[in-house]
Amino acid sequence: MLTSARITVIGAGIGGLCAALALAARGARVRVLERAPEIAEVGAGLQISPNGMRVLDALGLGQVARAAAIASRAVRLVDGPTGRDVLTLDLAGRLPGQPFLLMHRADLISILMNAARGAGIAIETSVEVLSVADAAEGVELTLADGRTDTEAFVIGADGLHSRARAALNGDAAPFFTGQVAWRALVPAPEGTPPEARVYMGPGRHLVAYPLRDGRFLNLVGVEERAAWADEGWNHSDTPENFRNAFKGFAPDIRARLDDLDQVFLWGLFRHPVAARWHGQRLAILGDAAHPTLPFLAQGANLALEDAWTLAACLASDAPDRALPRYQALRRDRAVRVIDAATANARNYHLSGPARTIAHAALRLGGAVAPGAALKRYAWLWGHDVTAA
Repeated sequence: MLTSARITVIGAGIGGLCAALALAARGARVRVLERAPEIAEVGAGLQISPNGMRVLDALGLGQVARAAAIASRAVRLVDGPTGRDVLTLDLAGRLPGQPFLLMHRADLISILMNAARGAGIAIETSVEVLSVADAAEGVELTLADGRTDTEAFVIGADGLHSRARAALNGDAAPFFTGQVAWRALVPAPEGTPPEARVYMGPGRHLVAYPLRDGRFLNLVGVEERAAWADEGWNHSDTPENFRNAFKGFAPDIRARLDDLDQVFLWGLFRHPVAARWHGQRLAILGDAAHPTLPFLAQGANLALEDAWTLAACLASDAPDRALPRYQALRRDRAVRVIDAATANARNYHLSGPARTIAHAALRLGGAVAPGAALKRYAWLWGHDVTAA
């Protein structure tokens, strides 16, 4: 159905590049528009779980992704103030053969970009889309340089402040969650284990895991507070503010914060899941459709799933039937993942007696039924959009 079809993708992030690759593999002629002047090394660490890896494998990129990443052996929940283990999810031992990768976002973008160029996909930088208008005869894009283009079909992978989403749903104001997040990269101590650690404390938590052959440690700290910060990854903050937020934590993680140099801060906002994911010749995916809080490490994985599903739907049917099917396949799952991520934030930040009781229950459960916690996520990690 897609042979020689012309499709324009807005956004050269993970979802946009994956969609371009999946569409090109099915015969479409794809170009990608990116507002940045270059595809630079932005962001920091991300986690690719088995559901996302299935998409990369289906695109023929699984092997190169594994080579650029660290295979995570576990997720370890730790009591932040004492440093005591609370629960360990043994990924390697209990889910053998299911890859959980720890990698830098820039490395995944580079892999997708190289594959896109190799597939003949046109990637145009410094192209900012100001507005999108969907119609039966085509999608009109108004660009920042004054041009107006009419495209046969457009996919909006343009993130939190998506112009494509606004065209379909109007403006929807997000609300501040009362949480802010810092991110930073620091040198990793020699012998840092290949695992993600979640240091939990009253009203805050900090996630740490190694990147790039274990040379760096990715740090993301989240604090509940009334003073909000702007959305976006690239707002600078002082290392001292990050350190002060976690000064009551155990010495091992405080020592990593002593190595802070460049720190970024952003506010965590909840955006409603889009009511409409498509029009007549326009569809949205990833953060443009369903921004999620970063407490389940699924933002990139959901974008990969969306991209594959949308391409498969368009390849199998005409848009008037393919697009409703795409939304039907993806929306409920996205909502479930977002709700689970939001619940994690609450659980990580418990205080007082509730925290004591919850941590004791987790320790007991880990001792009595060590695989039970992993089974709770079978619906998430076991999902395979490439099998449909």
